Amino acid sequence: MPVITIDLWPVSTEVRAELIRNLTKTASEITKLPPSAVFVYVREYPRDAIGVGGVPLSQMVPGAGTAPE
Repeated sequence: MPVITIDLWPVSTEVRAELIRNLTKTASEITKLPPSAVFVYVREYPRDAIGVGGVPLSQMVPGAGTAPE
């Protein structure tokens, strides 16, 4: 059974559902296993708990190409 874990900042319910749907579909197609055999875990972390280049995401300027919104 494939297990996919993705770590990211908080996202909407719709984005989580799309990630789960698309990751499951892709893994199922590649492994030739049924979608029911694929597990996807989405772990969300507050922006101040994620750092890029020594700077927390919460301190980066949204829209400037440094912090995804």
